[in-house]
Amino acid sequence: MVRPKKSLGQHFLKDQNIAQRIVEALEVEKGKQVIEIGPGTGVLTQYLLQKGIDLKVAEIDRDSVAYLKEHFPVLEGKIIEGDVLRMDWNTLSDRNFDVIGNFPYNISSQIFFKILDHRNQVDQVVCMLQKEVAERIASPKGNKVYGILSVLLQAYYDIELLFKVPPGVFFPPPKVMSAVIRLKRNTTRQLDCDEAQFKAIVKQGFQNRRKTLRNALKRLNLPPSISSMKLLDLRAEQLSVADFVFLTQQIEKSDD
Repeated sequence: MVRPKKSLGQHFLKDQNIAQRIVEALEVEKGKQVIEIGPGTGVLTQYLLQKGIDLKVAEIDRDSVAYLKEHFPVLEGKIIEGDVLRMDWNTLSDRNFDVIGNFPYNISSQIFFKILDHRNQVDQVVCMLQKEVAERIASPKGNKVYGILSVLLQAYYDIELLFKVPPGVFFPPPKVMSAVIRLKRNTTRQLDCDEAQFKAIVKQGFQNRRKTLRNALKRLNLPPSISSMKLLDLRAEQLSVADFVFLTQQIEKSDD
């Protein structure tokens, strides 16, 4: 038996019905490359293998790796051992791939920033994570939980919060509710603005989310022509992805 390790934020899903629902949420054709993050003892893996996909699994826990090798011999050569945050994702596959997993709560946001870095490789994500983080990612503008990850991910992905999961279906049970979300790559290959500046503006705006953007973005030393824009009377949480793109475009024009 593999014992969940607190240091790795492990909570093993023990409900087979929920495991099947998560796997069924992955809308994938046979032969598609799929990377499962943190398979643990294979509760999702067993159902993924039934979908006829090209499955690889990434696991940091040596005990879990040994378990997977023993119980899933079909995964020989498909188990990537190590920290998914430190891996070179360019080497995970020679083609586009989907991601699925029960993400450790303590690194879920970092995984999403990694996905953003490789957004033109990652076509779809189905994952379970802390409910509050799932709600933040899927939140529309104007909501108090709408934040940096909401904007950055929604710029490139269509996001659905699929269903909530109670603590009792895990071992050990976490102290929080969980939720499953699905992200599908949208048609935006590249934003109509400088993407690095877009990201900087979004981050700076939400770091002072109680302030209007005029005050929140002061550190960026915006020119007077930008500072007078009515859009800056709003707070970051009131702007859509399109609004942030427009603001970035106007700042770019003022720099010319």
